[in-house]
Amino acid sequence: MTLKPSRSTPARLPAGARARAPQVLGALETLYPDARTELEFRTPFELLVATVLSAQATDVSVNAATPALFAAYPDAHAMSAAQPEDIEPFIRRIGLFRGKARNLAALARLLVERHGGEVPNDFGAVVALPGAGRKTANVVLSNAFGYPAIAVDTHVGRLARRLALSVQTNPDKVEADLQKLFPRGRWVFLHHALILHGRRVCTARAPACGACVMAAFCPKVGVE
Repeated sequence: MTLKPSRSTPARLPAGARARAPQVLGALETLYPDARTELEFRTPFELLVATVLSAQATDVSVNAATPALFAAYPDAHAMSAAQPEDIEPFIRRIGLFRGKARNLAALARLLVERHGGEVPNDFGAVVALPGAGRKTANVVLSNAFGYPAIAVDTHVGRLARRLALSVQTNPDKVEADLQKLFPRGRWVFLHHALILHGRRVCTARAPACGACVMAAFCPKVGVE
C-alpha cells in the first residue's frame, strides 16, 4: 500500500524555507524526542474512532470518553449493531457529538460490510469512511500501520505558516509543502512534534516566543 501524495497545485515555498527546515526539525527532536499521538488507543479501530471524535475537539475530551465507549463497543462488529442514539450518551461531552455518533455508526457498518470489520491499511478506503478525511487517514495509517504521513491539523498548519515553511491555508497544500521540506522518515514525528509545540509553546492566541528555542530563526509570521 502506498500513501497518495497530496494533489496540490505546485507552489513556490517561502524564502529560506529549505534552509530553515533542518533547524526546525533539530529543535523539535531536542524538545520532543518521544513525540507521539496523545490519543489513547489499543487497536486500529480504536484509533480510527478516536481520530474521528477528535475533529474540533481536544484529545483530553476524547480520551475521557473513549474508555466507556470502547468497553461498550470494542470493535466494528459491536458498533455496527448500534444506532447513533446508542452512541450519543458516551460522547455527549465532545463537540458535534450527534454528527459524530451518526458517522461512527455508519463507518462501523461499512467496515463490517466492506472490510470484514477491520480497518483497512489503504488510504482511499479510509478516506471513504463516514467522518474520515485526508487528515484522519494520515493519522490512522501512520500510527496504526507505520506509513509515513504528515497529518495537518490546526496546530500543524499554524506553525507551518508562522515558521514560514508554507504560505498555504489549505491543509492539503500545507501537507505538500512540508513533504518537500522534511525527510520522509521523519514525517510522522514532525506531525506529532509540531502539535505538541503548538499546544505547549506556539499557541494560537498567545505564543510564548520568549521561551521558544526556535525564536532565533523563526520569522514569526502573523505574530504581533
